[in-house]
Amino acid sequence: MAEEKVSSTGEEDSQVVNPWEVTAKDGDKIDYDKLIEQFGCQRLGADLVQRVERLTGRPAHVFLRRGVFFAHRDFDEILDLYERGEKFYLYTGRGPSSEALHFGHLIPFMFTKYLQDAFKVPLVIQLTDDEKCMWKNISIEESKRLARENARDIIACGFDVTRTFIFSDFNYLGGKFYENMVKVANCVTFNKVVGIFGFTREDHIGKISFPPVQAVPSFPSSFPHLFADKNNKVNDNLRCLIPCAIDQDPYFRMTRDVAPRIGYQKPSLIESTFFPALQGENGKMSASDPNSAIYVTDSPKDIKNKVNRYAFSGGQDSIEKHRKLGANLEVDIPVKYLSFFLDDDAELEHIKEEYGSGRMLTGQVKARLIEVLSELVERHRRGRALVTDEMVDAFMAVRPLPFMFS
Repeated sequence: MAEEKVSSTGEEDSQVVNPWEVTAKDGDKIDYDKLIEQFGCQRLGADLVQRVERLTGRPAHVFLRRGVFFAHRDFDEILDLYERGEKFYLYTGRGPSSEALHFGHLIPFMFTKYLQDAFKVPLVIQLTDDEKCMWKNISIEESKRLARENARDIIACGFDVTRTFIFSDFNYLGGKFYENMVKVANCVTFNKVVGIFGFTREDHIGKISFPPVQAVPSFPSSFPHLFADKNNKVNDNLRCLIPCAIDQDPYFRMTRDVAPRIGYQKPSLIESTFFPALQGENGKMSASDPNSAIYVTDSPKDIKNKVNRYAFSGGQDSIEKHRKLGANLEVDIPVKYLSFFLDDDAELEHIKEEYGSGRMLTGQVKARLIEVLSELVERHRRGRALVTDEMVDAFMAVRPLPFMFS
């Protein structure tokens, strides 16, 4: 197994990619090939997508088919053990910094829901309410409140309560989880954490001490109530698969470097591209700029206004020129969004062909996108309305999962 690359912050002249900032300079797009080389992960190819379909007996998720999840670390090993009849568990998370989720936040949960259903494995979801206090200057009380509100949106995605444990750091940290944090912290020097995350002398010690918190859900012994047998012993060889955006990779490069030194398995990752801001592909949707994002709380009127006013178009500046030259699909945000959320492959290809040739106009493409996004938001709104306080309590209760490996 290759040695982990752990000494890069993800910062280069042309782009900055780390857990707190994603930008491409001078209006450029994020270069994902460069990230793969820089971070040391692997391209997720068609062979693995086909293998997922064969092993699960169901079509690959649209995010797999279209390369939204495009890179991985040892995902092939997860498929190997599944093929042998062994199990694994899923781990993903959310930093609760806003009242509601936008579509960029939803992508890992939509895909994780697919993985849980396809492989029938347990899932832990971490809400890093402590992190947001330290990075966003949110009070502890407000961060805990936002975590619970975000949990409602996550549950609305349709997760199976018998296979899912959602926890907030403020409520769960302690016991074996904290013991594992200390083990990780003892293995990572100050110089190494600065090299991985780019911390500076102006960063407070809370930020510097946080990475082990996000690392240790990768280890099954952090959840003895989930993974201990009747003799209270946890199988430390149980593997973990983490679906996440590639900006989270620095946390898990560190984790994978440390894991063998403390007697644990390295977590595997399956990593996504960023859902771009409405204004263009040189960054990702941001909760700090409401006009860069479509939220699950947006009304149909809000969605129509945002798409029509802010969604960057690759169409030409006159109808005559557009009919002649067609749209530049490489920069067109409505087409990018449809590539994420329009399920019908044939319709998507038809739109690309017609729009790229100039036979379809920007207004027509935006109108179709407005329909797709409005339907998704309405579906999510209906699901969220069914999530009661008791349901949130059930997902967040520290309890065994009765059908964990059924």
